[in-house]
Amino acid sequence: MNKETALSAYVVALSEMRETLTALLDHTDDHMGISPENINWGHVGNASYVNSQLAEIAAFLGLREQE
Repeated sequence: MNKETALSAYVVALSEMRETLTALLDHTDDHMGISPENINWGHVGNASYVNSQLAEIAAFLGLREQE
């Protein structure tokens, strides 16, 4: 695998990450598809789990320390 092929694959991976991040932002803007009147502690747990996974990703990328 040459350097150009690796760069091309890296650009594709970054594009896919951007698409996923955009979808995540859109989903959170929509309260994760849940009406605010219907929020319960299970939804809080789900949101907290997602936050912990995002924190792990951020730590992996060196953007913040993992707690």
